[in-house]
Amino acid sequence: MQDPCQAREVLGIVGDKWALLIVRMLKDEPLRFTELKRAIDGISQRMLTVTLRDLERDGILTRTVRNVMPPHVSYELTSMGRSLREATAPLLEWSITHLPDIDAARTAYDNR
Repeated sequence: MQDPCQAREVLGIVGDKWALLIVRMLKDEPLRFTELKRAIDGISQRMLTVTLRDLERDGILTRTVRNVMPPHVSYELTSMGRSLREATAPLLEWSITHLPDIDAARTAYDNR
């Protein structure tokens, strides 16, 4: 039997805002690095690179290189990545739905 505390490693993926946004962006089709960079507002090139490597290492996505000039690299969710997408979709939708409420609560708190 595994130690339940080891789940914190997996929860680190779920708790990482960049990882979840990347998983969300890859829901429909493989995307290239530049397409992901353009689609995810505020992510730096370095952070995108690091997060993609981590997700590949964890088996959440695959990286495919096509030997053309220039090389064509794309990223696609694995079956485990699609499962993560399904599991986290409600959390992402909740975030989008409640963003105005959270902004209002922060403003009210900061103005006290």
